[in-house]
Amino acid sequence: MLPIERQKQIVTWLENEGTLRVSNISKRLGVSEMTIYRDIKPLIEQKKVFKTANGVTLARENLLSPDHCTYCHKPATSRQSVKIIKLNQQVEQTCCPHCGLLRYKDIENKVSQIICQDFLKDTTISAKMATFLLNPDINLNCCQPQVIVLDSIKNAKQFQLGFGGDIYHFEGAITAIKEKMSGEPCCHSNK
Repeated sequence: MLPIERQKQIVTWLENEGTLRVSNISKRLGVSEMTIYRDIKPLIEQKKVFKTANGVTLARENLLSPDHCTYCHKPATSRQSVKIIKLNQQVEQTCCPHCGLLRYKDIENKVSQIICQDFLKDTTISAKMATFLLNPDINLNCCQPQVIVLDSIKNAKQFQLGFGGDIYHFEGAITAIKEKMSGEPCCHSNK
């Protein structure tokens, strides 16, 4: 196997497993640990991987601190933030449900869970079980179209009576956000 092929295999394993020991990679590939160190050196220089005490770990897709949105790069410290847990146990955070749903759609085949907070009760719920209110007449100072997460259709309908907006379930909310954005980037995006 050529060095570039080994490098691709190492990156693939890291995407699935997060962190690997050099000795483990060496055994899997049937080459010496010195060969593995030579193989990972260019990956480290390209900032695709980082060296750890006993091996290597995949570099984060962006070098933002964990308190920034992985979608639009805005600070993600409000109670509106959404957590995306990937299959490799990495956790991403977005500033709001709008960005959380769009980021989920971008990487859905790598996602284990998507978790958000109920707007009224401030309790943790699975986004896939939540109800979403899009474009309510309330200024949350976040990404457009604004999205509010509620734990039940009943609460969403009551909130809608006072503040308007459209009610959706998980997949419908993603589709509606994309349609309302009409190909425009997120309002805070630095991409």
